[in-house]
Amino acid sequence: MLPTFYQTHLQKQLTQAQFLLLTILLNLIQSEKQVRLERLVRVFPYPITTESRRRKLQRFLDLPQLTISQIWFPLITHWLTLYCRTGQTVSLAIDRSQWGCINLFMVSLIWERRAIPLYWSLLPKLGNSNLEEQTLVLQQVLPLFKKYKVIVLGDREFCSVDLGDWLRTMGVSFCLRLKKNHCLETENLIWQRLDRLGVKPGTSLYFQGVKVRKTQPIAGFDIACKWKRDYRGVKVKDAWFILTDLGSLPKALAAYKQRMGIEEMFRDCKSGGY
Repeated sequence: MLPTFYQTHLQKQLTQAQFLLLTILLNLIQSEKQVRLERLVRVFPYPITTESRRRKLQRFLDLPQLTISQIWFPLITHWLTLYCRTGQTVSLAIDRSQWGCINLFMVSLIWERRAIPLYWSLLPKLGNSNLEEQTLVLQQVLPLFKKYKVIVLGDREFCSVDLGDWLRTMGVSFCLRLKKNHCLETENLIWQRLDRLGVKPGTSLYFQGVKVRKTQPIAGFDIACKWKRDYRGVKVKDAWFILTDLGSLPKALAAYKQRMGIEEMFRDCKSGGY
């Protein structure tokens, strides 16, 4: 059963017949654990032919009001008013995953070790996203959080210093993991690669208000460096180098650790997804 505020909102956007069809469809997806149209068509409980059921579902899924902004954003906004107080810090994870020719970019709200999808976009290409695509997606989401303090978390795909600079201009905090080939200015006009700072397993460093570059330098960032110690024979391959503006090593590490354990839907499968 959908929560009451889901039902109230959806009934405003859909006719009674459309709302009933959506309710049945959601129940089938949960019971069948499939989103393939062919599978849903076969089990859809309408006393009409299979081909008629297919056309009916296709017409329903093509309804102009079934958009993220019209259906999903109002539900997220209402959910935030129920569970988040004004001024509360919330963490948004940005991630991308590719299954065959499907390249999905996602922004999620981290809540109690779960990732609640906020906005998603199918990229018209394969491979990593670029700064323009990243900022375009974030611009769709950030207005929902004007009443809250936002921290954006991203892995090494989103290591662009330019993205950090853009987030800073938007008044948004961030923890973006850098690749080890980025450089920071340790002294005036003296640049050093991150992997040559001397960080070893079990050690950490924090640099405040430094210039960072991969190509053109940008000033005023913090860099949190952490390499977990080996534990019970398990060796951690790489150190974390995190571009941030949170002001301290504990805050940066605590924020970035929220990304761990929420990525099940982004795990790539050799079979091409699920």
